[in-house]
Amino acid sequence: MSNSLMILIAGPYRSGTGDDPELMAQNLARLEAAALPIFDKGHVPMIGEWAALPILRGAGGGAPGSPAYDRVMHPTAHRLLAKCDGVLRLPGPSTGADNDVRIAKARGIPVWYDVAEIPAASA
Repeated sequence: MSNSLMILIAGPYRSGTGDDPELMAQNLARLEAAALPIFDKGHVPMIGEWAALPILRGAGGGAPGSPAYDRVMHPTAHRLLAKCDGVLRLPGPSTGADNDVRIAKARGIPVWYDVAEIPAASA
């Protein structure tokens, strides 16, 4: 059995985009760029939007700030965070990511600010 962790990657997604879909996609790509290095360390990377966006589509979609969007996006991340073993906080202003860090610290789970800080899982 290994000590593989599920690590939530937290950082700007909607913040600073003015709700521009292209800028949000660029932010998601930045979050996703951290996934492979985490995987290569023997862990399971997770991004809240990976879980929330399909749920939002199932709810009929919704623009950022709409009732459907607000009903799904942050609550999905909070539920997911309850199952994660750590958080990687990427740079950039983000109220949601800052809240993820606050919750993680309150739960006593590690928060890292660089992929290099994350220890490798042992086999």
